[in-house]
Amino acid sequence: MSFSQARQRFRYLIAQPTLDLAAAALCPAQEFYPELDPDACCRQLDDLAAAISPNISTYPLKTIQAINQYLYTELGFSGNQIDYYDPDNSYLNRVLERRLGIPITLALVYLEVSQRLGFPLVGVGMPGHFLVCPTIEDMEVYIDPFNQGEVLFEPDCQAIFQRLYGVNAAWSSTYLAPIPTKALLARLLNNLKLIYLNRRDLSNTLIFLDYLLLLFPNEPSNSRDRGLVHYQLQNLLAARSDLETYLAYSPSAPDRDQILQLIDNITDNL
Repeated sequence: MSFSQARQRFRYLIAQPTLDLAAAALCPAQEFYPELDPDACCRQLDDLAAAISPNISTYPLKTIQAINQYLYTELGFSGNQIDYYDPDNSYLNRVLERRLGIPITLALVYLEVSQRLGFPLVGVGMPGHFLVCPTIEDMEVYIDPFNQGEVLFEPDCQAIFQRLYGVNAAWSSTYLAPIPTKALLARLLNNLKLIYLNRRDLSNTLIFLDYLLLLFPNEPSNSRDRGLVHYQLQNLLAARSDLETYLAYSPSAPDRDQILQLIDNITDNL
């Protein structure tokens, strides 16, 4: 299978011992913004950190305050409440240009800036809303980059969760567990996949399924989904390959019979 230069670079980046999150996140953006200069975007992040650096403190909460003051008060970064599902909210270059994003991309900016400041944070993949938190021992606070960097405690996070899913939704403290960098990247890619799928834009949906399978090649559901998209686009050989891969990894899948029937239909039409 031949891949675009952006996908080839993504494959290289995710194979490195330490993942450059910003560089990897810029790869799918290059599919839509071919003139994008990843190094220039990373320099923008450097510049953000350099502007904040004189105001950081040995006290973590004061450092958070300094980051928030610069990003949100001075520069005007904010969550896009009006057009939440605009794809540009999920492309890091556009988030930096427009200073507008969704929880996960604003968290990505926050993580990258804090890393450059030597202030260790990790992503928190709470269902429905993405947060970050310091890795400092015994400091159990969470930061909401979508809402001006508001500092939260666990009950605040639970309130956000139940506002999204209903007051009777069962809360678990495990929702506040830090997630690995690749999982953060997968969540970003999955958001974009769903945006284009909901728009019935199958060609662009396919792009993000390619990225997800580069990131986690053994994830059966993405093989199935890519196979189904290929089928709808009449890429029959690719569809059969992906669907066979899906069943190889999930021999007891609940939709096994339907997928086998689809594979037979594809074979009859080749």
